Amino acid sequence: MNVLKFGGTSVANAQNINLVLDIVDKTSKSDKLVVVVSAFSGVTDLLVLAASNAAAKDKNYKEIVNQIEKKHKEAIEQLISLSEQSELIDTINSNINHLKTLLDGCYLLGELSNRTSDTILSFGELLSSQIIAKALQQKNSNAGYKDSREVIKTNNHFGKAVVNFDVTNQLIADFFKSTSNTVTVMPGFIASSEDGNTTTLGRGGSDYTAAIVAGALNSSQLEIWTDVNGMFTANPKIVKQAQPIETISYQEAMELSHFGAKVLYPPTIQPVLKKNIPILIKNTFEPEAAGTLITSTVSGKENPIKGISHIDKIALLTLEGSGMIGVSGSSKRLFEVLSQESINVIFITQASSEHSICIGILNSDADKAEVSINKAFELEIAQNKIDPCIVEKNLCIVALVGESMKNHQGLSGKMFSTLGKNNVNIRAIAQGASERNISVVINERDVKKALNTLHERFFEDNTKQLNLFVMGVGNVGEKFIDQIHQQKKFLKDNLKINVRVIAISNSRKMHFDEEGIALKDWATLIENGETANKDNFISKVKDLNLRNSIFVDITANEAIANTYDQYLEKNIAVVTCNKIACSSAYDNYSNLKQLSRKYNAPFLFETNVGAGLPIIDTLKHLIASGDKINRINAVLSGSLNFIFNNFSETYNFHDVVKEAGVQGFTEPDPKIDLSGVDVARKILILIRESGYEMEMEDIQNNSFLPVECMNTTNNEDFFKSLIKHSSHFENLLAEAKQKNSRLKFVASFENGKASVGLQFIPSDSPFYNLEGKDNIVQFYTDRYIDQPLLIKGAGAGAAVTASGIFADVVRIGNV
Repeated sequence: MNVLKFGGTSVANAQNINLVLDIVDKTSKSDKLVVVVSAFSGVTDLLVLAASNAAAKDKNYKEIVNQIEKKHKEAIEQLISLSEQSELIDTINSNINHLKTLLDGCYLLGELSNRTSDTILSFGELLSSQIIAKALQQKNSNAGYKDSREVIKTNNHFGKAVVNFDVTNQLIADFFKSTSNTVTVMPGFIASSEDGNTTTLGRGGSDYTAAIVAGALNSSQLEIWTDVNGMFTANPKIVKQAQPIETISYQEAMELSHFGAKVLYPPTIQPVLKKNIPILIKNTFEPEAAGTLITSTVSGKENPIKGISHIDKIALLTLEGSGMIGVSGSSKRLFEVLSQESINVIFITQASSEHSICIGILNSDADKAEVSINKAFELEIAQNKIDPCIVEKNLCIVALVGESMKNHQGLSGKMFSTLGKNNVNIRAIAQGASERNISVVINERDVKKALNTLHERFFEDNTKQLNLFVMGVGNVGEKFIDQIHQQKKFLKDNLKINVRVIAISNSRKMHFDEEGIALKDWATLIENGETANKDNFISKVKDLNLRNSIFVDITANEAIANTYDQYLEKNIAVVTCNKIACSSAYDNYSNLKQLSRKYNAPFLFETNVGAGLPIIDTLKHLIASGDKINRINAVLSGSLNFIFNNFSETYNFHDVVKEAGVQGFTEPDPKIDLSGVDVARKILILIRESGYEMEMEDIQNNSFLPVECMNTTNNEDFFKSLIKHSSHFENLLAEAKQKNSRLKFVASFENGKASVGLQFIPSDSPFYNLEGKDNIVQFYTDRYIDQPLLIKGAGAGAAVTASGIFADVVRIGNV
């Protein structure tokens, strides 16, 4: 005989109940069945609300009862043939009238006892089971009904009664020996005490009812039918990549269910465990799906981690003090206090020094526990031997569960390092000697990040998800997004990096999508987005609190550069081509680097110098390996190199500068490039990355622009001034030809001094043949003395700059 249990969502309405009837009808052709059903979805909550309203003298309980009555009578109309409805409606009316009487009594007395509460809550299962039994009898004349209260006997612990298995097993066995029904429908959740009072088995108790019956009958299998395809590796509502678990041991299932896996009510396993009865969890809405099989066998060849689960709304209580060291009975007194207050302890950890003990309980019990503990230890507290109880609320317990974990070394280390890399602070740790469960207490706001990070580490073939928040979608930003869109599959397949763009923003609009923006539609989405606001952007990024978050700044905006610290201190990596932050005051630059180290948040800015060229990365490797930079010579402006390479007698200076802007080689304000400020920023960044402390004003800027050009305040006036002073630029060109040289804007650093300026480069210099928009850097070091380390290549342009930003993102993915 098989036992099938159907949960609240499976019997939520007539449409779902018809699916249940089909499953039962199909299964009953090969086996005798017991079908245990829950209350219709939401009805138990309505009963709880009605009872609390009645006890609080709120007459709204009557309207709630009307809702319950209407819900069940609508189901009867849709499920039961008209000729069969009359008797069933009489039964339902009788139950509803009884319910109204009980609630009226609560209203008159203004109180709700546990005993009355159990009777009120029982009506959910009583009503649903009677309707489903009648509907089933229309399909199968050999189907019957049995009230669970007649065969499941408990003590009088109302709310969560304890089953008397000796009596219960005998009553169940006797009944099913005597019945000829091939299918018997029973209400879950409810039982009765030996003196006849209605009791309940705890929320989720319908699973328990089914297990009690299966155990008593030595059933071949217990089937739990729900609305998901079995137990998952994590909560699929929080972890989208969670996968159904095909097979799992009783012990693993018990651990997962205790730690928040709501598919299975924890006590369910006990009655079937002793008799080795398999539990199969199936989906009512996808009956062909394999589901999860719970048995006694464990395969050692599979992933040692079977699942990741959590319990939220946890408070951590800490009792500590020197007065606990070596004093026997301190723990006993603590747990006695909690027991007397009926407070369940979910988590325990104690330092080997005996100086402190931490326990995890529900938030709702924290205040009561704090008062009781402080009272119990008031003498020691008064003598300063023990500190007053410390209470931390709004925490969460996250647990790794797996029967084979004890056979694999380093799992705890992987768990802690994975959480640490995402700045998830661990408040407490517990691991039993069986090593079946590793539990940590973390802040509740970090639970989504923690679960996804751990699931990625242990279940997703080490595929790392990067969540990007992109500020600036102009020429470079557009190329960057196009490159991500093009390479997304390659990165996932070959580098195990899953890149998602969560937000995009320009100066006018911004758009967020927690599930990832469809990159083919990004332009339309941002145009229809909300008004851009950098403070709101930051708040949204922080509130989402996604793992491996990266803020990507593709602007030249100082206000945006000034926000980097807010990201880094929240463990959000920063990738930027904006040179302002790293060339700002040295204290700010240093602070950003320190925040990056402190919060394990990468701060990468390769494109600050040389666009896509690996200049800064190479420099970092030199310094890390112990080399010392003594001198730097460089052409660092691709835009200026493009301008002076194309400036000629036939192509005037004004037109070349205009063309450089069209090509995307200059900053939006071209004066930043032509004034030397941009090059000064770049050499300053290289100097700082070489280990030297220097400020922007320490760099000598030998500008080649006339004073009037420098003093313009907008692009229109600037370009007019270039035409006005065209002879100045023509004279520079003529002088270069006379000296058989070429004009290059060069940055230099040596002996603690730095300068930038236009130079006449002779033909024997490696800078002479620098074409197009190329950059070149020479590093003279302790190791590269006579012949410098030279890096050369395209140093400007939207595509190469975007590729440099992309490379920084990939670097983070490979960390």
